[in-house]
Amino acid sequence: MSLAVIDLSIFYQRRLRFLAKLGGVAAVIPAAPLVTHHADCEYPFRQNSDFWYLTGFDEPDAVALFLPHRPEGERFVLFVQAKQASKEVWNGFRWGAEGAVTRFGADIAHPLAELPQLLADYLKGAEAIGFRVGKHPKVEPLVLSAWAQQLDRAPRSGVSALGLVAPCPLLHQLRLQKGPEELERMREAARISAEAHELARNLARPGMNERQLQAVIEQYFLEQGARGPAYGSIVAGGDNACVLHYTANNAPLVDGELVLIDAGCSLVDYYNGDITRTFPINGRFNAEQRALYELVLAAQQAAIAEVRPGGTAEQVHDRAVCVLVEGLVELGLLAGSVDGLIEQGAYRHMYMHRTGHWLGLDVHDVGAYRLGEHPVDLEPGMVLTVEPGLYLSDRLPAPEGQPMIEERWKGIGIRIEDDVVVSEQGYELLTSAAASSTEAMES
Repeated sequence: MSLAVIDLSIFYQRRLRFLAKLGGVAAVIPAAPLVTHHADCEYPFRQNSDFWYLTGFDEPDAVALFLPHRPEGERFVLFVQAKQASKEVWNGFRWGAEGAVTRFGADIAHPLAELPQLLADYLKGAEAIGFRVGKHPKVEPLVLSAWAQQLDRAPRSGVSALGLVAPCPLLHQLRLQKGPEELERMREAARISAEAHELARNLARPGMNERQLQAVIEQYFLEQGARGPAYGSIVAGGDNACVLHYTANNAPLVDGELVLIDAGCSLVDYYNGDITRTFPINGRFNAEQRALYELVLAAQQAAIAEVRPGGTAEQVHDRAVCVLVEGLVELGLLAGSVDGLIEQGAYRHMYMHRTGHWLGLDVHDVGAYRLGEHPVDLEPGMVLTVEPGLYLSDRLPAPEGQPMIEERWKGIGIRIEDDVVVSEQGYELLTSAAASSTEAMES
């Protein structure tokens, strides 16, 4: 019986904005289904973020219709699982059609079983049908059938939807800029995530297993009321940190190595934190570790300083790359002019990912980074991660003409990641409670 923490009136306002953007397009937005893990056991349910953003309704296999072409009072229609005591005994409480109206503000609601019979009538008269093809195999045939019926009748009726259009660009534009209530939720996700990182750093010792730190972090998420981890937590000691999406988390932590932890919580209403910290397992950097750590930290600080209205995520990335390449040349890990090395991408065997991504209901949140040839301008309310890193190993060869990585550098993987809001004045750092200075890493 999960309810949104955000007031349901906010969802109403979101629907109004979405309906206004649709114009004459009727949108069909399905909820997420239950997904089988094995045999008859399902994965924990996770609602579709688009559906959640517009409805706050946290049950599987529902369908929302947004019908700006219909009269007032018929524009938000929900199809939901019917209330059946025999099923609720097994699967828990369901709101049913009545609850979809009285609790979640649907103009009209129906049992899901009636969708095949009613969908075509609801879509009749729309200029086009907004539906994301290729993502919802149970609902897609029903949408295509309804459209096909319109096309078959068009010679006599003179009316049919002109085509299928993707509602995603319109909806994702809304989701990209967070409202005040969303930013409050993201501050809470950042708080919990940062405190978990601090707890793990203070408990880490040589001889522990990576999985023990994962358990510490994820237990704290749950204790603080979060759903759990926002993504598969990464706890990577030593060379494991050079595998970007390492999630085995089953190796011992070795004295003298670093450990990289990339973990964030997801709240009950799905807003996420995403933090990475890297620190020495025994509490002391060696010379090579310190040099690379200070370089990554300097790159991150320079990149964060680029976050401001009118800037771009591309500028944030470019600034991080410039600082990293300058430092790698000074350390003898790259050879050549900084501009030339950047143009050639000669650093990519040590830094192979972008410096950040949008963050919100999805960890890699929706929204364009470029529109054609033009990077999207940063605007107040956008949230992004800033996460430069360096990963020194033999997994990728050094480009021709570049020095081989010496043994003393190998097996060092470092990433520092924070969550940043674009504010009217510049930026707000959400995750500052997770310390990142060299002094803190050695405390």
